[in-house]
Amino acid sequence: MIVFGRPKGPRGSYKQWEEDGIAPQVVFEVLSPSNSARDLKDKLDFYQTYGVDEYYVYDPDANRLEVWLRQGGQLRPMSHINGWTSPRLGVRFRLDKDNLTIFYPDDRPFLSPVELARSMEQSEQRAAQEQERAEQADQRAEHANRRAEQERVRAERLAERLRALGIDPDTGD
Repeated sequence: MIVFGRPKGPRGSYKQWEEDGIAPQVVFEVLSPSNSARDLKDKLDFYQTYGVDEYYVYDPDANRLEVWLRQGGQLRPMSHINGWTSPRLGVRFRLDKDNLTIFYPDDRPFLSPVELARSMEQSEQRAAQEQERAEQADQRAEHANRRAEQERVRAERLAERLRALGIDPDTGD
């Protein structure tokens, strides 16, 4: 569910009477085999009574999406929902033969949990590679600094030897 006007944070359940009477504006229901027709009717009646503006019911087994929108004070079922865009959220829903895809307002698809985990893993791998490259660059820089210091010390010793022989290392005289 999505509730505008309430602070973010974990809740065991949303208790509207403890949330300044603010109803969720958008509710998503993903069906499982344990949902009964009676459960769904009771939920629809509850959301109707308590002011939900948009109610979405998705059955992943049947790949079916139902959309209910508050119009004239009543939640009414919408037709032609393939390509439906939520008035409140701006997200778009597309039903294909085998699945439901949800798109952000900028038309990027929401990632599935598997895709999200894969993307996070790839990001972590890239970050680890960048860290390793940075550490290698630091090691190369440290090695170059040590060599430069060794060369500086060697040049100073050579200059001291030349001075001891009476040669000015800066002029060659």
